Amino acid sequence: MQRTIGLLALALMLTSLSGCSYLFYPRAGDYAAQAKGASGVETIINLTNMMEATVNKAKGGKGVDNAFDDLHNQFHALSDAFCGVTDAQGKTPAYALAVTHKKELTAIFKRLWKFKDDQPQRDQHLDLLTAELKELRETVQTIK
Repeated sequence: MQRTIGLLALALMLTSLSGCSYLFYPRAGDYAAQAKGASGVETIINLTNMMEATVNKAKGGKGVDNAFDDLHNQFHALSDAFCGVTDAQGKTPAYALAVTHKKELTAIFKRLWKFKDDQPQRDQHLDLLTAELKELRETVQTIK
């Protein structure tokens, strides 16, 4: 009984503490490595550029095609890239705004996931995602 409880506790801990790791999205680590910059801020900027290129490839598609799957993994890499920002940068008002943009990207991506099979809505949400990525990049560039 104790062993079962221990295994359940371990499973719960692994599922709830997945931030800044690639336990559930292992390809996200590959994209994070490709986008690795000299600082956490540069990594975020590189990932936003990478995601914009992937959004253009995902337009016109349907379901979880290759471009959409790449975008999904890049999104998780971007979310985790916020862990690479220094403490001094994390205390700036620009970083607080960047976190707000990250939350908006999360909301847009959840809606995009919901409409991944419905073509007009998918492309509209991809356009929203692109606009929010641009705003995030502009905000993060002020942190440098």
